[in-house]
Amino acid sequence: MTKISGIIAATMSVLNSDLSLNIEKTIDHAENLIEQGCHGTVIFGSTGQAQLIPISEKIELLNKLSLSKFKDKNLIGTGFNSLGETINFMRIAKSLNFKKFLIMPPAYYKYGDIEVIEFYEKVVDANPECKIILYNFEKLCGYKFSINCVKELVKKFPKQIVGIKDSSYNLYKELRFENFSIFPGSELKLLEGLQIGCSGIISATCNVTAQLSRKVYDDFIKGKEQTQNEKLCEVRKIFDKYDLISGLHTFWAKENSIHRNILPPLRLLNEDDEKNLIQSLKHLNFKNKSSMAA
Repeated sequence: MTKISGIIAATMSVLNSDLSLNIEKTIDHAENLIEQGCHGTVIFGSTGQAQLIPISEKIELLNKLSLSKFKDKNLIGTGFNSLGETINFMRIAKSLNFKKFLIMPPAYYKYGDIEVIEFYEKVVDANPECKIILYNFEKLCGYKFSINCVKELVKKFPKQIVGIKDSSYNLYKELRFENFSIFPGSELKLLEGLQIGCSGIISATCNVTAQLSRKVYDDFIKGKEQTQNEKLCEVRKIFDKYDLISGLHTFWAKENSIHRNILPPLRLLNEDDEKNLIQSLKHLNFKNKSSMAA
């Protein structure tokens, strides 16, 4: 089994003025990130507003994405609380030859490791050909994976549970399994993670740091001196001052106004925050260009 690794962007969704999903531009954006240096993207992760997008629009995008030259480079986020909807959506994706998924446990309800293991058991039993990256982000779902929980899931399903995105940062320093991918959720952890055996990152801000992140990754792999990691980390620190989805859409809207469209209750940055974001990035000589010449 080929281990999943590299720089993976949790890609943004592009919306029309009526807040419907713009299928072609969302796919174009993801493909552009890959061309800029990302090894792949997550479609319908939290950055892609997955929990807010109708199922019908998600299915329509999958049908179009299945024709993409980069289709094999995409992880598909499910973004549902419902077990049944998660399973059914995965089946539809599988029928289009998508097999790699990023799946977070359901939000809102309180539960522990035993219940999480049962949840993934149901998912895997219904879709045994899937490859699942667990999504550890307590801030969003209210649950934080324990090392023991991940160990148990990998033991039960070594062919299906193939990695974890660690955005709670309680696992990436400790967790190590053969053929198991570990992705911190921030560029701040990229170089550190690579040095201790992690596989790369899955990050929202790779929507703007694709080229910088790939440079840091490639230089590490080749054993070359790091020249861009400091700048990469400074860019991430600036975005971390704001809600990431709001900051990314506000920033990208400077290049294309379509990115001003965002699903409620999310919103763009206010005028003062927008000004501070743009000025801070200019101070770093960081610009958002299609070539990512930053």
